[in-house]
Amino acid sequence: MTERVVLAYSGGLDTSVAIGWIGEATGAEVVAVAVDVGQGGESLETIRQRALDCGAVEAYVADARDEFAEQYCMPALKANGLYMGHYPLVSALSRPVIVRHLVAAAKQFGATTVAHGCTGKGNDQVRFEVGIQTLGPDLTCLAPVRDLALTREKAIDYAEANSLPIVTTKKNPYSIDQNVWGRAVETGYLEDIWNAPTKDVYEYTATPEFPPAPDEVIIGFERGIPTTLDGRALSPLAIIEELNRRAGAQGIGRIDVVEDRLVGIKSREIYEAPGAMTLMTAHKHLEDITLEREQARFKRTVDQRWTELVYDGQWFSPLKTSLDAFVDETQKHVNGEIRLSLHAGQAIVNGRRSETSLYDFNLATYDEGDSFDQSSARGFIDIYGLSSKVASERSMRLGEVQSTDDVAKLG
Repeated sequence: MTERVVLAYSGGLDTSVAIGWIGEATGAEVVAVAVDVGQGGESLETIRQRALDCGAVEAYVADARDEFAEQYCMPALKANGLYMGHYPLVSALSRPVIVRHLVAAAKQFGATTVAHGCTGKGNDQVRFEVGIQTLGPDLTCLAPVRDLALTREKAIDYAEANSLPIVTTKKNPYSIDQNVWGRAVETGYLEDIWNAPTKDVYEYTATPEFPPAPDEVIIGFERGIPTTLDGRALSPLAIIEELNRRAGAQGIGRIDVVEDRLVGIKSREIYEAPGAMTLMTAHKHLEDITLEREQARFKRTVDQRWTELVYDGQWFSPLKTSLDAFVDETQKHVNGEIRLSLHAGQAIVNGRRSETSLYDFNLATYDEGDSFDQSSARGFIDIYGLSSKVASERSMRLGEVQSTDDVAKLG
């Protein structure tokens, strides 16, 4: 039986050419796998037919938009997943869901190798291959661009020589990856980090300098998951899509960052994530009133580590699974509604309400009805500062400091 290779197929030039290129280089038959994670563009049927026309022996297509929103974007929301405090894991989140379908297709069609279109200097090669090795330990991985020297110039020449049904225009100045959680843009003149992005970089967001009237939205959450928008029950996918439109119209979610890639390179990236950033703003403010202080402090550490693992391609790792359990436990009281004003590039929270809130009006108020016993504060402060006081007295006794000014310098 002829060996088979499963190829992560986008429908574009490089992966269309890779079908024949892999066949010629390895002698294997190619099964194309296309996964819709909300990237827009052509229909899955159009992409499926193109794969077959380009020489694939089988074409596996999957509408994974709801799966992606519910099983990947929502965990990232609960973990406040922002790499380096900026990047909402747009591409990093989509890779594991694509990997799941690649491995499923390999089993279905009897393939022994899984191929992807990543280069040798990016993060995605790691995300794909670590995920494939974890879910399919018996599978091998192939990267035509990296392993078979498939350059874009060779791809264009190959497509034209073989009359492939694919447009072979000059390269877009940008490398773009997008899905329902956001859009990532890099390369071209953006590689000079002094250059400001121009208008043609953006697609999900309008220019915030000339916004429409403010748009007020109320997002309802249950256990950290958004369930309603302005009182309407909607799926996570529908909520993300509507906020992409509404927040995007206000220019919300534009991010310009130089990030630390896993492979050791610093890379300038432009992101658009209007829905994701609006939801993260709302979720964080709801956590602020529903998580106990020490729990919230520790969760920030867990959130950061969770985000780093996902960025580094460790979605299926044991540590990520353990951190998921902690994050999920913290979300049991993250219920309620957050009201935001969307305007001129900002999503500003201006209202919060929750039946599971830890905010106590009578404790917080300075007006009549205050239930906080202020007489307890003096003793609390004495005990709270006791260890520092004792250490300071020792320093003075040993002559390490001569005055209170010197003590302050020690701090």
